[in-house]
Amino acid sequence: MTLSLNKYSMNKIKTNIIMEERTLNEKESLALITQMINSSKKNMEMGQGNIMLFWGYFTTALSVILFLLINFTHNFMWSWGWMLMFVVWPVISYRKRQNKPKVVTYTDKVISQVWQVMGYMFIITFLTIGVMEFTFARHADFMLMLPLSLIYCGLGTAITGIIIQERWMTYSPLIAFIIAIYMLTMLMIGTKVTLLWYLYFGLSFVFMMIIPGHIVNHKAKKQCLKN
Repeated sequence: MTLSLNKYSMNKIKTNIIMEERTLNEKESLALITQMINSSKKNMEMGQGNIMLFWGYFTTALSVILFLLINFTHNFMWSWGWMLMFVVWPVISYRKRQNKPKVVTYTDKVISQVWQVMGYMFIITFLTIGVMEFTFARHADFMLMLPLSLIYCGLGTAITGIIIQERWMTYSPLIAFIIAIYMLTMLMIGTKVTLLWYLYFGLSFVFMMIIPGHIVNHKAKKQCLKN
């Protein structure tokens, strides 16, 4: 009796191993990929951790507020208000962990790692510019952070759009890239930086994050209603 049970158990284990090692065919692979992409789109919905809209509205509002404060007070000390982005970052990260979706797919992890790398690039760029400018110019205005930030955010948004197959999110950062190239070109030819750059920066986030963020949310909600 014990021997037969052991044989039965061994056969069951072998069957499970064979099923686990079974290679998916092309149709099953495409279905699995589509399911993961749709799941990632749902997880990007506002109530489930979509921070694109928050960052878009926050950055746009901050750029307008700083523009108005400097324009009316003529005091560029208000430009340090950009540091609020670094203050808000851990708060948003905490909120994202609190609203973690029930099902986390591989694509969700990839998107998270993409933005983690972009975050590190922000920090490294800020520290490098600060050290270099204080060393050689004895002051730091960090204006170079504006075009570089647009490039970093644009890359993160475009890569996210490619992963979840969302065209609006993939191509909307092109506007931010154009504005970033304009800013870098002006800096290279020695043209004086204007306060309008703050508004250009905020406008870039409207096209790069706010508009595609609403589109993704709308599609995610429609998908949820279908299911």
